[in-house]
Amino acid sequence: MEDYKVVKYSSSNYKEWNDFLDTSRNATFLFHRDFMEYHSDRFRDFSLLVYRKNKLITILPANLDGELLYSHQGLSYGGFLLPNKVAFKTVFEALKCVLVFLERNDIKKIILKQIPKIYCNKPSDDLDYLMFILKAKLFRRDLSMTIKLDKKNQYSTLRKRKIKKAQNLKFVDDTDLPSFWNLILIPNLKKKFNVKPVHSLEEITRLKQTFPYNIKQFNVFDDDGLLAGCTVFETEKVAHLQYVSTKKNIKDGALDFLIHQLLTTVYKNKTYFDFGISNENQGKNINLGLLNWKQSFGASPIVHDFYEIKVNSHPLLNNVML
Repeated sequence: MEDYKVVKYSSSNYKEWNDFLDTSRNATFLFHRDFMEYHSDRFRDFSLLVYRKNKLITILPANLDGELLYSHQGLSYGGFLLPNKVAFKTVFEALKCVLVFLERNDIKKIILKQIPKIYCNKPSDDLDYLMFILKAKLFRRDLSMTIKLDKKNQYSTLRKRKIKKAQNLKFVDDTDLPSFWNLILIPNLKKKFNVKPVHSLEEITRLKQTFPYNIKQFNVFDDDGLLAGCTVFETEKVAHLQYVSTKKNIKDGALDFLIHQLLTTVYKNKTYFDFGISNENQGKNINLGLLNWKQSFGASPIVHDFYEIKVNSHPLLNNVML
């Protein structure tokens, strides 16, 4: 283990960190430091870099809260990011070094929010196996609805009927975030759930300017103005529906038409279209109406796992390799 070194991220690692993402098999633009640090005032960053013989072999986007290390709470998913080519034994030893490092820093647990498998560019289940060895606690499992886009659309009869009724609407690849945010998204979230979007308008505008090829806005109009919109986070394989909303009782089918255009035109060459989760109460309940709406476009479930790892469990790794 003397070949390994764990380093806490600092601004001096900025370029090295971001360059690593370009050659990672399970990284997306969410892990770029310019994305992670838009909310740096809310989280105490404790991201880690692991080296083997001075070569960077894994990074962990993370923040610290008391004695708990979270795979970053400001991100939709996280975990250990791995190079495109890395031996399982190296991942195994890197994880053990991280646990020992955290134990020496009086950190008790890691709360690990795994990356859904559809976002990985190649199989990356190293950590899934090691969670089993460490007797990590699977304490939460979210259900996300996803469409594999190489399959023929399997819309429900109701979706087909609503899309047909909305053919006269105008679909626009738009830069107009404020109209969607202020006229539709914020009022709807306030009225229905009494919450605000995770990102403020100022934050999402700044992020879209920084990542113009990854963050897209699409809106639907009729002659009287804006009817519906969505903000999409786009990665190499996946188009993720980050925000979506419509004016109520204005034009039947506007939202269905919007999704149809995304699936059949904009993202027809992506591998997956991810509607996101339909869970509430830390994964323990499902918003059935929301799930059924996603399913009516032909989406099917994938899971998003959350683990709790006791840092002092690292001795369980001692006798794994024969």
